[in-house]
Amino acid sequence: MNRIKEVLKYQGRTQTWLADKIEKSYVVVTNYCNNHTQPSLPVLKKIAEVLDIDIRELLVPTKKK
Repeated sequence: MNRIKEVLKYQGRTQTWLADKIEKSYVVVTNYCNNHTQPSLPVLKKIAEVLDIDIRELLVPTKKK
């Protein structure tokens, strides 16, 4: 599952709410949440700030420890 979608669900927030907060269209946020497109790093940082989480929580590790 997409981490943005997961965090939104956990916080009880909607994609529409996030779109409004980051000043993007609902379609853009839906594409992020469905892995059709990936946000740029500045947008990802803004998403993390709005969701009040560490940006690393939105990323999936690429290496196992």
